[in-house]
Amino acid sequence: MCGCALNGLGHDAPLQGIEELAKESLGRCNAVLAAHCGLPAEALERACEDDFARLSAEESPPFPGVIELCRHICAGGGKNVIVTHRGRRSTMELLAVHGMAGYFAGCITRDDGYPRKPDPAAFVAALAAYELQPEETLTVGDRDIDILAGQAAGLWGCFYGAEPDGARPDLVIGSFAELHRCLMGGGAIEG
Repeated sequence: MCGCALNGLGHDAPLQGIEELAKESLGRCNAVLAAHCGLPAEALERACEDDFARLSAEESPPFPGVIELCRHICAGGGKNVIVTHRGRRSTMELLAVHGMAGYFAGCITRDDGYPRKPDPAAFVAALAAYELQPEETLTVGDRDIDILAGQAAGLWGCFYGAEPDGARPDLVIGSFAELHRCLMGGGAIEG
């Protein structure tokens, strides 16, 4: 995403390290890349947001196994809630296009005005709004800031992907099928 925005501004994207920076935070990624290319950070941020907005919901499919996992959680009486930097409109569009809207109790988006992750405020708001108990709630994310924000709000943390850089999640998974097995009793989450 940031690489495409840089190209659109007439600069080559130094692909080495972009993914790691983006996992830390998109704001930091934009700031580092803007400084590297001698661009105002605001210009790159706007270009990235424009690129992101042009992505259709069809071009952003859920990770494999997510729909089945969400269905399982709902069938067991649990709640799925999204805490995202995306806007509400694009979040709801993604859920609708992929047939997932019925699996979510709701979402906290950038439109709600909470500070960006790793600040835990959006997670604290989600706990209150959806009547969730932090010690019974698991946050799942693919960036360190997802885990850091959730854990700062008292949630269990599950990292999806390779080992995180700075976060210390309670669980690291390579697939959502793996998390599904853990939740069905095929594995334990230990704190």
